[in-house]
Amino acid sequence: MGTLNFEVLTLFPGILAGPLNESILKRGREKGLISVRTWNIRDYTEDKHRKADDSPYGGEAGMVLKPEPIFKAIDAVKAASPGDAFLTVLLSPQGRLFDHQYAEHLSGEKRRIILLCGHYEAIDERVKDALVDEEVSIGDYVLTGGELAALVVIDAATRLVPGVLGDDESAYRDSFGDGILDHPHYTRPAEFRGMQVPDVLLSGNHDAIMKWRRRESLKATLVKRPDLLETADLSDEDRKVLQELKKNFKL
Repeated sequence: MGTLNFEVLTLFPGILAGPLNESILKRGREKGLISVRTWNIRDYTEDKHRKADDSPYGGEAGMVLKPEPIFKAIDAVKAASPGDAFLTVLLSPQGRLFDHQYAEHLSGEKRRIILLCGHYEAIDERVKDALVDEEVSIGDYVLTGGELAALVVIDAATRLVPGVLGDDESAYRDSFGDGILDHPHYTRPAEFRGMQVPDVLLSGNHDAIMKWRRRESLKATLVKRPDLLETADLSDEDRKVLQELKKNFKL
């Protein structure tokens, strides 16, 4: 089993330090299942002020990340791992929407994944033209920089790497694992402030519990994210349950 390798290019590597050293990401790194190296783009500037941005041609407001330090930083990343293949991903609000399927794709990626974190108004278009393989967005909104988006991508892909989680099946059982949302979860006590755990979960009848969980997953998806049902992996029994649920909810 190989290591999932991330190379993160950023102006603010400190933003990534905390999350990378906590919880699942820390565990994955300690097990050698993932590797995350950060590269400070400012280290590849040439002026004494370590300036990585400049005003845009054409007179618009805001600043644009310069091409020179980014080209040099990526050259340095590739020089540090000679012979390896690379996938360069720009975190950008203009990119394809990051989802569970893309996280699965990255989790099995054999190439080193370069995550380029944008900042300021934009990034020089020549970087995209010459260096970037894919642009990825984590949602239809704008962040102050790509570091938080990079962490989302790393976290979502890491937890799908076999051996990172204590129970590999839990990654599949979570929401989106098979295209629909997760079922409700309960733990002790069985009664809390008048609220009861559903009887079926206390019955010990594993077949009934599985059917209840599947029905609740389908119900949650139907009510909260019906769009997911268009592409979800549904059985004939699932479709029957959905028809019943639609009648109950008058959908």
